Amino acid sequence: MDIDKHSKIIANWLLIGVGMLVVQVLLGGITRLTGSGLSITEWDPLMGALPPLNETQWQQAFSGYQKIAQYKYLNHDFTLSDFKFIYFWEWFHRLWARLMGMVFLIPFFWFLIKGYFKKWMITPLIMLFVLGGMQGLIGWLMVKSGLNEENLYVNHFRLAIHFMAAMLLIGYTLIFALSLMIPAQEKVLNNKLRKFAFYILALVLVQLVYGCFMAGLKAANTAPTWPTINGAFIPDNLFKDGFTESILHNPITIHFIHRTLAYIIFVLVIIWWWQARKEMRSAAFNKAKKWPLILVVSQVVLGIATVLSSTSIVAGNFGVFEWLAELHQLTGMLVLLSMLTVIYILRPTAQ
Repeated sequence: MDIDKHSKIIANWLLIGVGMLVVQVLLGGITRLTGSGLSITEWDPLMGALPPLNETQWQQAFSGYQKIAQYKYLNHDFTLSDFKFIYFWEWFHRLWARLMGMVFLIPFFWFLIKGYFKKWMITPLIMLFVLGGMQGLIGWLMVKSGLNEENLYVNHFRLAIHFMAAMLLIGYTLIFALSLMIPAQEKVLNNKLRKFAFYILALVLVQLVYGCFMAGLKAANTAPTWPTINGAFIPDNLFKDGFTESILHNPITIHFIHRTLAYIIFVLVIIWWWQARKEMRSAAFNKAKKWPLILVVSQVVLGIATVLSSTSIVAGNFGVFEWLAELHQLTGMLVLLSMLTVIYILRPTAQ
């Protein structure tokens, strides 16, 4: 059966939300790359939408930043102008979150009044509220954990939790939208392809966590070489601190795991696509099945370019490395979303 008009409108609204959430994650990446995440030391959901409006307010904000370790031990030479630069990115990151709230709530109440929602949509909508609120809370708790006299940055575990919570929200919103966009007759019963796609999805999720570890530990420039890692395909002393400690904290071990997972996912996606190309029963699947391959190839190329450019990192400068890192992060998210899409279309049982 065809999708009704109201469902299409709601689906488009949800897809706008997916796009805004992706932008929000990228803004989070910029705040990390510019060292801006701890610049705003207060959480003011209402008045915080406005930046400091005069010199006195700027000095007050700067004074709050000067009390934490990041300023005292890393950015002690910052001028007010330097502070304004990092403040902008964290403020914009938070402003975009507020804008997303408006884009969600205003149409939500309009659709509710107009009777666009069906009964089965209530639970997914409640889940969106819960996941969105949880993500905002995690974000503030992550920032708050760095507002002290010990930590120069938020640690990589908290960064990974914040990022993966965002992926959960984005993925859930996408699946909700797909449930409104793709008719039942467009779904394909192919358990072999679906199971294979789930294995790839699991590896992609682990890879995204390790991408967060790479960012949090600034591990890219520990091995700015390719195809070798500082002259070796398998670096010496990968587990010199013990297996668990090394895979969670050692930058070179994390770098090696991130690269290795990338190669494995690359090969598996090629094999999956080779098998999927024979499945021709659904127009929706025919459109979707090529994207994991296109995106994973792009992701590998961007990953290599990002690592090779990591020697160009200059404190306070947003250059080639930072732009490539952002594109790398974007493509990683799109790989995840492409796998979720094909899994959704490959239904598990006959309907």
